[in-house]
Amino acid sequence: MYDLAPLARFGSLVAADLRDVTSDPAALDSSGFWAVVADFEGRLVCARFGDVRHEPVPAAVPGAWYGPGAGDWTSSLDHTAYTAGVRRIREHIAAGEVYQANLCRVLSAPLPDPDRVDADALTALLAGANPAPYAGTVRLPAHGVEIATASPELFLRRHGPVVESGPIKGTGRTAADLLEKDRAENVMIVDLVRNDLGRVCATGTVTVPALCAVEEHPGLVHLVSTVRGELAEGAGWPELLAGTFPPGSVTGAPKSSALRIIDALESAPRGPYCGGIGWVDADRGTGELAVGIRTFWIDRAAAGGPVLRFGTGAGITWGSDPEREWEETQLKASRLLAVASGAYRETGGVVR
Repeated sequence: MYDLAPLARFGSLVAADLRDVTSDPAALDSSGFWAVVADFEGRLVCARFGDVRHEPVPAAVPGAWYGPGAGDWTSSLDHTAYTAGVRRIREHIAAGEVYQANLCRVLSAPLPDPDRVDADALTALLAGANPAPYAGTVRLPAHGVEIATASPELFLRRHGPVVESGPIKGTGRTAADLLEKDRAENVMIVDLVRNDLGRVCATGTVTVPALCAVEEHPGLVHLVSTVRGELAEGAGWPELLAGTFPPGSVTGAPKSSALRIIDALESAPRGPYCGGIGWVDADRGTGELAVGIRTFWIDRAAAGGPVLRFGTGAGITWGSDPEREWEETQLKASRLLAVASGAYRETGGVVR
């Protein structure tokens, strides 16, 4: 088996020499450099590293990643179950219980040679085929964390007292695919994020510098907004995470109702998918956590043997068409699954 030494990589920032691991968010306001993984269900892993440096993301090495077969992926919700879930959410919306809920499914595939699998090798592949602003690796094998992410979405950025979130809602192959429904969906989530930040920010400091900006990513486009505020006196990472987690863009509005519906309709835990993944420099009072989307994780404790998992989903509103929402989940997953399975090639921007 590979010597999977603890490692964290966020873009060109690399951390090694593991010093401490804790589930206490107060540690993020103490000292040192921390890698952070917060599962959607609430499990928090904070890992302090002693050696932090900048270096280029390594190029993918042929044969370094031993991924699953392209036809080996299975979904926690198949087409029938997913579209039925969309229709059920629309019933909840009609009943006035929720305005929007994010419906997700987890894709899994067995690893053909789990003793030779390294999440950081997958990160290198993703960097070449699907570059993303919040790409990275968190590799803590002894703590059950082996993640490769190509997340495009900012959950929380902090610089001293100033905090910022960049919720994504609205996805299409091109900007022409985006509908009024997508903009409405984004605006609803911006209101939710404003409310979440308002719980921990000083009164009157929460603003929206950008609303529904079109952002291009490999193979698709998103609508992205920016919400910013200043932390209230005495508030730190524990209060910030308690007030904003899980991310609003991957839950729904109102968040409490959406979480109840998600729990009833989804058949598998999301894990790091839709959670928070990133780093905190407690010495400098800075940090950057991405929403754990476009994210792979290795589950070595799965029944039947180690598997690679990947999540995909869509925000459901009254204007949602079940087939279109299913296709959105396919669009978000197709390119990255092809990369992880060694079946990716691109012709004219089309994944084949």
